[in-house]
Parts: sequence; C-alpha cells; structure tokens
Amino acid sequence: ILKCDMNNFENIIHFIRDLFNGEEKIPLHAPVFRGKEKAYLNKCIDSTFVSSVGSYVDSFENELAKYTSSKRAVVCVNGTNAIHLCLKVAGVERNDEVLTQSLTFVATANAITYEGAIPVFIDVDKDTLGMSPESLRKFLEENSIIKNGDCFNKNTNRRIKACLPMHTFGRACRIDAILQICNEYNLQLIEDAAEAMGSTYKNKHLGTFGLLGAISFNGNKIMTTGGGCVIITDDEQLALTVKHLTSQAKINHSWEYDHNEVGYNYRMPNLNAALGLAQLEQLPEFIKSKRALANKYKDFFNSMEFEFLSEREEECSNYWLNAIVLNDIRERDLFLSFSNERGLMTRPLWKPMNLLPMFADCQSSDLNNSKWLYERVICLPSSVR
Repeated sequence: ILKCDMNNFENIIHFIRDLFNGEEKIPLHAPVFRGKEKAYLNKCIDSTFVSSVGSYVDSFENELAKYTSSKRAVVCVNGTNAIHLCLKVAGVERNDEVLTQSLTFVATANAITYEGAIPVFIDVDKDTLGMSPESLRKFLEENSIIKNGDCFNKNTNRRIKACLPMHTFGRACRIDAILQICNEYNLQLIEDAAEAMGSTYKNKHLGTFGLLGAISFNGNKIMTTGGGCVIITDDEQLALTVKHLTSQAKINHSWEYDHNEVGYNYRMPNLNAALGLAQLEQLPEFIKSKRALANKYKDFFNSMEFEFLSEREEECSNYWLNAIVLNDIRERDLFLSFSNERGLMTRPLWKPMNLLPMFADCQSSDLNNSKWLYERVICLPSSVR
C-alpha cells in the first residue's frame, strides 16, 4: 500500500471507530431492537397464531399503507418473491422483456426470470446509482417499436412489458422522469424500493410512483422483520390479487381446501409481522439517527479527496448505507482489504448483472457508468447508533 493510501485509510478507520464508540468489530448494518419487539412477540406466541394468519399481519399491513401513503400494503416473505409477484400481476408473461438496471442486487434480475421473462440491462446515473432516464430513453428510441399498443424490441421481437428501476441504498433514482418514459412507451413501472423504507422524493414515499413497489425488511435493512417485504400499491384490485396469490390462491372458506389458480406460499408469518410492527414504531428515530450519521460522514469526507454520495434536492433519503467514491479499482480493493482486516466491515457494490454467467447473454445499453461505479464505490458501516 502506498504511503498516501495508508494515511488516508488510517484516518478513515480512526474516524469510523470514533463514530461507533471505539467498537472493535463494526458491522456494515446491524438491526436495533429498542422498542416493543419482545412484548409483541410474546403476545403473538401466547395467541398461538404464529403463522400467516393473525392480528399482527393485519395491523402491520394497515400501518405500512398509512406510513407510505398507499391505499394498500401486502406483506410477504422476502423482497425477491415480492418483485416476482409484482411482475406477475402487472402482466409480465413468459418471454416478455423487463428493463432493469445492471447495477443492482441479483434478486432484482432473478425475480424477472422466475416469471419466465428476460432482463434487459440499462445503465445508471453516477449521482443516484439508479436507472438513468437518459440511458432508458436512448435504448427505447434505438431498439423499440410500438405495435397495437404494446412496446416490442426490434432486435428480438419480444414484447417489452415492464420497467424495474431500483432505489439504491435508499436514495431516489430519477423516478419521475422514468415514469414519464414508461407512460410514453406503454410500460408498467414497478419500483424495487427494497432499500428505501422511509425515503421520499418530492414528498412521495419511494415505491409509490409506479403501479407497484416492493420494500424489503431483511435483517440488514433500516427496519427488519427478520426476513420479509411489503408490496405497496394504490390499485385495490391488484392488492387483492397479490394477497390471494401469496396464500396459495386459496378461496376463503371455513373448512374447504379450494384453489382457483396456481398460487405461492409467500405470506409473511404473524411472528415476523409482530416484530415489524415494533420496528415501524421506531422508524422515525432510526431515520433521524441515520441522517445524523450521514451528515458526520459528509463533513468528514469534505476535507478529503473522496466523494461522499449525498441525497439530491427534493429528496429525503433514509441513508440505509453510506458510500464513498474512491479513485479506481486498485484503491477500492486496497481499502476493502485494509478495513475488513481491522474489523470494519466495508463492501463494494454488487458485481453488475451483465458480468454474471446466467445473464451474460442478455441485451443491454451502454453500461459505462455501471462499470465506473462498480470499480470505485465503497459502502461504509451505517448501523443506527
């Protein structure tokens, strides 16, 4: 390691250790349980309703709809199956194409394939790490045609049915511009808002701009149900369809086992919902803490050569993960080794989807920004303090 790298890295390590009160091992993002989690879990156990039926499921869905200003919220087991269901009820069919970003967690692309569809990868913007409207429009102008009200790919002759951008690290992509393009090309907009619980853009909660949005409650998210997710929508009928499908498409009856289509075992258990309800009650404090942490990071990195990724105007981010941009992949890898060897968990961005073997043959736009960011961005410890 060069002397200049060593000095910078040591300064960062000391600063982060001070932020987290000198802890020896500092995780990337750990859950915090300071509220009524144990009380609600005990009540849930005492009720004996610990599976997918119970009062906590209903209460959690109602409170999530209220918090996000959505008409309906349906909770399920995890973010991957939530996106799968969003695509299904939005009308995505086998051999359709779904436009998504290459720079994302693999679950986004995997969920597309669950429905038998094919992902097409669009580049991101450097400042948001989310899908670039400019790249999206350019791809559609050069590769698509509208026939009988549907958008088709001129190269593959497949229907392009949906667009699936991601709000990376809880920071908003240019979702309003993406929505406008989707409307022009008759595409269903579904938001992967997995990391964006509590984040807003233009005073609207992320996940509410499109037809449907999916928000994750995995153990590493800003609030957790252990594993879980919520699908939010303003379409009442779609919400009913989603809820029906998550419960094996069972027709409601006191004793009969009757099902009217192929369904899925995707319902969130009452135990997880009890945990989630207690976490949701603390979410405003979690966000306050994380935004304060982000401001400390921002002030610190203003005095260094590395860029701290900040929210944009009209955006209020939950700052789920704080991130900086290093100079190149050499420096990125040096810092990853240096920090993790010293007990500070840091991570790079995900490897772009087009570089994974199962998606290597998928069509894509120019992905220069995705590659540039992958080689430079580092995620820093970001737990609620």
